[in-house]
Amino acid sequence: MTFKMTWALVAEHADEWTGSDFGQAATVLDEKVGAIVSASPMNADAQSHFLTTFLEPLRDSLASDGRKAVESGQRWSAAAGPLLVAVAPAA
Repeated sequence: MTFKMTWALVAEHADEWTGSDFGQAATVLDEKVGAIVSASPMNADAQSHFLTTFLEPLRDSLASDGRKAVESGQRWSAAAGPLLVAVAPAA
């Protein structure tokens, strides 16, 4: 099943990705958000805190709750701090 993932980092960036592998979606999310965070003016401790507190829980939830929702034909979204992730079956 193909699905579309969209994500937004408030006041920074928004993007989307379409595919059929939730593992790959999690990797894309890690890479894209990680690149934005590493390019930010936050110090290393703040960057690490952001990735651990906001990105990791959403990535893990995407792979479990997001997958379950899409496999049942539903949409799923979740937010942590300034990061929002949503998935939906592709039309």
